Amino acid sequence: MQVRLLGPVDAVVDGEARAVRGLRRKAVLAVLALHAGEVVSTGQLTDAVWGQDAPATAVNTLQSHVSYLRTVLGDKGAILARPPGYLLDLCGDGTDVREAERLLRQAARSPEPAAAVRHLHNALNLWRGRPLADVTGVAWLEEQAERLDLLRLRVEQALSEARLAAGEHAELVPELERMAADHPFDERIVEQLMLALYRSGRQADALAVYQRLRTTLDAELGIGPGQALRDLETAILRQDRALDAPALAAAAAPLVPVPAQLPPAVPAFTGRSAELASLDALAGLDAMVPRADGAGPAATAEVAICAVSGTAGVGKTALAVHWAHRVAGRFPDGQLYVNLRGFDPGGAGLDPGQALHGFLEAFGVPPARIPEDLAAQSGLFRSLLAGKRILVLLDNARSAEQVRPLLPGSPGCLAIVTSRDKLAGLVATAGARPLALDLLTAADARDLLARRLGADRVAAEPAAIACIIAACARLPLALTIAAARAATSPTFPLAAIAAELREAASALDPFDAGESATDVRTVFSWSYRALSAPAARMFRLLGLHPGPDVAVTAAASLAAVPPGQARALLAELTRAHLLAEHAPGRYAFHDLLRAYASELASAQECPADRASAVHRLLDHYLHREQRRGARGRLPVRGAGPAAVRRYCRGACGRRRRAALVRRRARHAADRRAPGRRRGPERALLASCLDPDHVPGAPGVLAGPDRRAADRPGCRPPQR
Repeated sequence: MQVRLLGPVDAVVDGEARAVRGLRRKAVLAVLALHAGEVVSTGQLTDAVWGQDAPATAVNTLQSHVSYLRTVLGDKGAILARPPGYLLDLCGDGTDVREAERLLRQAARSPEPAAAVRHLHNALNLWRGRPLADVTGVAWLEEQAERLDLLRLRVEQALSEARLAAGEHAELVPELERMAADHPFDERIVEQLMLALYRSGRQADALAVYQRLRTTLDAELGIGPGQALRDLETAILRQDRALDAPALAAAAAPLVPVPAQLPPAVPAFTGRSAELASLDALAGLDAMVPRADGAGPAATAEVAICAVSGTAGVGKTALAVHWAHRVAGRFPDGQLYVNLRGFDPGGAGLDPGQALHGFLEAFGVPPARIPEDLAAQSGLFRSLLAGKRILVLLDNARSAEQVRPLLPGSPGCLAIVTSRDKLAGLVATAGARPLALDLLTAADARDLLARRLGADRVAAEPAAIACIIAACARLPLALTIAAARAATSPTFPLAAIAAELREAASALDPFDAGESATDVRTVFSWSYRALSAPAARMFRLLGLHPGPDVAVTAAASLAAVPPGQARALLAELTRAHLLAEHAPGRYAFHDLLRAYASELASAQECPADRASAVHRLLDHYLHREQRRGARGRLPVRGAGPAAVRRYCRGACGRRRRAALVRRRARHAADRRAPGRRRGPERALLASCLDPDHVPGAPGVLAGPDRRAADRPGCRPPQR
């Protein structure tokens, strides 16, 4: 998302320009954008937008304008209410003004004139006309428009300086003459024009420019040129060799940049030894062949593509970045990184063309040489990588289609892709080798807490650590948030942190570190929003199932869809890592995803629909018992669910119903894991005993079962 001020005021969301209607609304957005990241009081906003003509209802009108702007920006959190006013929350280059200022700074730091020219051209391209062009008449914004005009002049002057250093003096003369006419008293522009003329062999013209400025300054202001300009005139008269153009290295081979774009190494990374070993094996690092030139370490005999997938917060990026740093030395020609934003709040993700544009620039390809067509960009990218050893890390991919144009084609290169999707298409067509990340083991989870909190503190409270690990469901993101809570409260006993997690109203409430990327509920929502509508409904309804796992037929009954359709929806959830098929035909959540699904069911399914879904599920289990002909068969004519339901409404039927479900739950639990706690089966039994009760509501466990769930130490997460 970016708010654009260097021209008409508008916003770009997911690559699409969105118009803002109304002068005052544009003015409000412009004022907030010029103070992006800062709280602007309602008084400041009123003065800037209306000046002395502010209406009595200005505060209410501001609220209405802010509500409209949130809709335009597509994110209610983009404009936050912060006493005593509002804050526009934009990250990075959230405005084109910030982007222009960043490019100007980058150009100043660039050691090569060509790189500086590229940055400054990109900065100038951000101007789409007069800044704040459609909020004329608002006095404060007109002053800001003048400031932004000066920013453009700074960029133009810096560009002229860089082009002079790059030896483009002859081509630069017409542009500098135009600038000198527009700014007749700007001595820096005159100095650059004189130097460009002199280097172009036009010494007399350069001296004439100086004489013209001296005459104008004397006539208009009664002053003479500054010392720097007088020194330049003297140097031109002497034909000082110091004024000559810098020697061009045209005959020398151009230096090809070696990109090193990996994000910083992950602090306190722990565990995942089996996954790291799998990555080494998948990448074929043990099957290396020498380079043709015999230099450096060996290279793989083919392009290796590794697809790392897993649920939200399981640590895919952390694993990939840690491993990439570990093997970076094997790829001396460069390491490329891009966040494809496949599951960010914006939705569609980064366009592959934008990612390729960044990769090509990283190798020093001038923007003018970068093709417009995606296929041509991809071909140029593969040509640049030919014969090189490059590591390409494609993070947070949404689909195989987004990834394919970014894959290298040269043996010896390696691409590692992370995604919440299994990327089965990439495995099938590009030969990617999959690596699915699971939750941490209990030992690795404990080690993670020890690395972040200190071994002594963790060893001192083993029971509290066990409860924290259980409450976090061994999900790395949840563990790091809990560790951050404990680390920022070093005097608190860990038992107090464990109690906070155990006593929270919702299992997800404690896992919010103050920003979207570290809020477990928000991170889950990015995966949920990518689902089709039927799969999203199935996900919500599965939150009503009280058992540790569910079969296809039970899920079909829960959602009231045919088994074939249920199987397809469960497959979609599994591909998105919102569900795991832990055994053939058996599907399960981890505990935090179960809590999230239950929250969504409560929020988005009406009570009647929830009750109907649960009744369908119970009918399924009772019907299955009837068909099995088990001991204690229900005395019902016919085997249909409706007949079973009619019978179960009676008191006798309810007792038989309880006995059958109790026996079936015990049998299922003994088959799965002898001796395992049967809390979920008892929850199912409680639901059966009360046909109007919906699992997940208070009171689903009663008596000994509720007390067992509340005991310190917590039960281990269900898988």
